Amino acid sequence: MIKNLIKTALRSHLKNQGFTFINVFGLALGLATCLLIVFYVYDELSYDRYNTKYERIYRVNTDVKYAGVISSFAIAAPPVGDAMVREFPEVEKATRIGVGTNFRFKKGGEIIEEDNVVFCDPAVFDIFTLPMIKGDPKTALAEHNSVVITKSMALKYFNTTNAVGKTITISNNGAVDKVTGVIEDMPATSHFKADFFMPLINNDNNWSNLSYNTYILLKPGADYKRLETGFDDLLRSHMNTADFNYDKFAAKGNFIQLSLTPLTDIHLKSNRQRELNANGNIQYIYIFSAIAIFILALACINFMNLSTARSTNRAREVGIRKVLGSSRKYLIAQFLSESIMVTFVAAIIAVLAAGALLPVFNQISGKDLVINVHIFSWLLPALLFIIIVVGMLAGAYPAFFLSAFQPINVLKGKLSTGFKGGLLRSFLVVFQFSISIFLIIGTLIVFNQLNYIRNKDIGFDRERVLILKNANALKDPGVMKQEVKQLPGVIDASFADFFPTGTLRETNFFTSSSGKSAKGEFWTVDENYLNTMGMKLKEGRNFSSRFLTDSTALIVNETAAKMLGYSGNASEKVIDGNKQYHIIGIVKDFNFASLRDNVTPLVMAMTNDYGSLAIKMRSHNLPELMDRIKSTWKALSPNLPLEYSFMDDDFNAMYSNEQRMGKLFVIFTTLAIIIGCLGIFGLAAYAAEQRTREIGIRKVLGANVSGLVAMLSKDFIKLIFISILIASPLASLAMEKWLQGFAYRDVIHWWFLAITAVGAILIAFITISFQSFKAATANPVDSLRSE
Repeated sequence: MIKNLIKTALRSHLKNQGFTFINVFGLALGLATCLLIVFYVYDELSYDRYNTKYERIYRVNTDVKYAGVISSFAIAAPPVGDAMVREFPEVEKATRIGVGTNFRFKKGGEIIEEDNVVFCDPAVFDIFTLPMIKGDPKTALAEHNSVVITKSMALKYFNTTNAVGKTITISNNGAVDKVTGVIEDMPATSHFKADFFMPLINNDNNWSNLSYNTYILLKPGADYKRLETGFDDLLRSHMNTADFNYDKFAAKGNFIQLSLTPLTDIHLKSNRQRELNANGNIQYIYIFSAIAIFILALACINFMNLSTARSTNRAREVGIRKVLGSSRKYLIAQFLSESIMVTFVAAIIAVLAAGALLPVFNQISGKDLVINVHIFSWLLPALLFIIIVVGMLAGAYPAFFLSAFQPINVLKGKLSTGFKGGLLRSFLVVFQFSISIFLIIGTLIVFNQLNYIRNKDIGFDRERVLILKNANALKDPGVMKQEVKQLPGVIDASFADFFPTGTLRETNFFTSSSGKSAKGEFWTVDENYLNTMGMKLKEGRNFSSRFLTDSTALIVNETAAKMLGYSGNASEKVIDGNKQYHIIGIVKDFNFASLRDNVTPLVMAMTNDYGSLAIKMRSHNLPELMDRIKSTWKALSPNLPLEYSFMDDDFNAMYSNEQRMGKLFVIFTTLAIIIGCLGIFGLAAYAAEQRTREIGIRKVLGANVSGLVAMLSKDFIKLIFISILIASPLASLAMEKWLQGFAYRDVIHWWFLAITAVGAILIAFITISFQSFKAATANPVDSLRSE
């Protein structure tokens, strides 16, 4: 019986190759897309779960309200972790992690800059799962000049993993560190990356100095929410000192609050200042999960629509089989086996396609996904479940409905057919195109917002600005600046610690002589900074090395000036800690962080220290100018590699997540449209086939081709109009919520909806017209003879 079912199913599919191809291709395309999204979502949700104690690890956060501004930090004061271990029985261990910047190591005569350097307490190896290949984790960071490195760094610097006892020289200060441990490389699904672990030697007991990312390990069964209720008392007991009175601080409407974030929530649910790495966004997980469900639903709907539509053509086959003695049970098995066979073939093609497309998907999404044994352990059962469910659903209508027909009625032709009678099919077509229209509107709005970000006047000129990131490593950085400024094509150059497109910055508390306070960014720059960055002064003057008093001068942005109550009096003082400054100018507000956030207070002071070197260039012949800058660098320091970037690239990198999501939106929307068009193409062919006799009679009576095409298309176009009315408001509401994540955003223009509506109707009409035109131009004699 099984052999006969398979043979009959194959015969049926070969007889209707067009419908079979549409079914298989559409379902395979939907399944492949769904699989790629599932791989992405699975990878995002797996962050930090490689740690064996991940359910007990929490990060300590600090929220500060000062001068009416609330700031959320992913860091805490140095003594917080140890105090929690001492005073809360639920806390088992704590470790601090501090980021090391601009570290350069020597490898023979070569100097290599490394980004993934951290300072931490020894308990880091007890809290996080960092398998040590060589060395003892309990004593690895006990010595002052010790370092634990990853396997890849051991191979890079020593060509062996047996590197314990060897030394590595830090070019920055000439220190020689001894390798005391070699660990496995950290997984890609970690919320922070580190290749060098150095001991954190800091006994600072200042509770108001927010410095380090702090993690605690709770004892089994401890409730972190209950633990948080004791944090306010912890702060009050340690912060009411002679230097800082927390009660007075709080009486002015300010506060400092500690909170905990579960380790597995950091990557997707945390967006605080001083994160160790750029995190993901849980919203995109929800969006892509919904898209995966929608696209799979589109493919399944196509399958069900075409299966139920084609099944009515098999009514006579059912009648003859019943007359010849086939039972209803056998007929049900026949239809279900055909449906499951198509689903099975589509699933195999989908897995192969997903595997082939994975490298391209990785490049677009910025991931490094691989299909391994672990993935197959849940992928195969999931696919088997989908094959059975989709196959059963798609085959349920013909199996149970057609098998119940009375043979006498079927053979007399009393079975009603046609597109108009298919209310279920009409509903499913509306559902399909509602999803497609929703995705089209969403894609237009995402790209419009990204275009708005790229073109918005942000208060400085980021075009043609080259940043030499390690200029402070030169023997004489000042000479480099003077040499570069002499090059033709260079407008100006400036040393500074911070630039508007950076992420790791310093924040300070400021109090003016009028008694008003502000908490904001504190940047050290030189006198060429404003001109190099293209920033404009609203009032006052720029820094100048000719004025000795400018060593205590400040330039503030408009927001800081307003919060500090600056009146324009040049003698007005501003206090930062124990140091007094005076304001000499106000720079117009500019966006130095993401456009998701409003402009916050910013204070700039002049310094002679060397940071990174920014070079403002003219647009003509940039390649030649770059070669000259590289030659100047090499002449001053032949063994030091040049680390550089362009400011516009750094700016765009702040929105790389949105850009990747925008590209994925386009791809998924295109696939949804293709799948939807496949379905409507098949249904249009079916509708035209069902009305062959009607078309022939109408042609004989004088109907023209355009009228027949309109007649065959109008039922579908009506459904597209309904889809537009449903999807447009839903998409507008959803994308308005997404746009609320940006402090600076464009509006949802009415023409987004108009373009989408016209486009959807046009796409549907073109798809339908092909079959309609074919049917309308057929010879009526052949049409009537076929009946």
